[in-house]
Amino acid sequence: MRTEINRYELFGVWANDFTIASFLSAIRDIIDTRSHCVIGHHNLHSIYLYHRDTAMRMFFEQAAQYTFIDGMPIILWSKFLGYPLVRDHRFTAVDWMPQLMERCASEGWRIFYLGSQPSIVETGAQRFREQYPGLAIAAAHGYFDIDTESDRVIAAINEWNPDVLLVGMGMPRQERWLLHHHAEVEAPCAITVGAAMDYFAGAIPTPPRWMSRLSLEWLARLIAEPRRLGKRYLIEPWSLLPYMAADVRKHVLRR
Repeated sequence: MRTEINRYELFGVWANDFTIASFLSAIRDIIDTRSHCVIGHHNLHSIYLYHRDTAMRMFFEQAAQYTFIDGMPIILWSKFLGYPLVRDHRFTAVDWMPQLMERCASEGWRIFYLGSQPSIVETGAQRFREQYPGLAIAAAHGYFDIDTESDRVIAAINEWNPDVLLVGMGMPRQERWLLHHHAEVEAPCAITVGAAMDYFAGAIPTPPRWMSRLSLEWLARLIAEPRRLGKRYLIEPWSLLPYMAADVRKHVLRR
């Protein structure tokens, strides 16, 4: 039975009202039907890139059926506009990956993780193997030349024959890579996950859950990585004001 999900337009992009439970059910549906789907995620950074990068727009067209919300500001804005989205409709890869690994171990699903630095990705994969006995996970780092080495990477992925491919190479690199190479990857389900493995490997501190509950997870990440995330959290959101104005106009017309 396929998982029923709804789509909402916010900031000029579309996203689904997944919860972690319905998200994992959707992954099961994809694997059971041996579909060939891409799952993306939206936060303010992805929306900023979407409106400036043709490849990002093409990727989210490819992932139109499955895009989860990975940014609390999107939920808060949706509530202002009267959409029935709540906190449970926002989650990150750090929230759902452990549950996915547990399910993969119990169901016998195979998983391949592509991304992070060589030592980090193998440390994270080994931690998952230890935590979930029987988990079939292979990993490869994301520091390869996309133009000359993608064929080798794709061959390694297909040789492993995964049910789920997790691509964690950061935006927009991971989306551009999947846009151009997803057709060559045989995994039923491919999901973008950003820097998730860096958190599980301990390379980046995981924000305290209490900060997440207060919608302050971004602040913890900014403190941990100010040089990488300063522009993303402090400057980029201001560029979304025209799309917020457009949302308000649509909201007024609907009423």
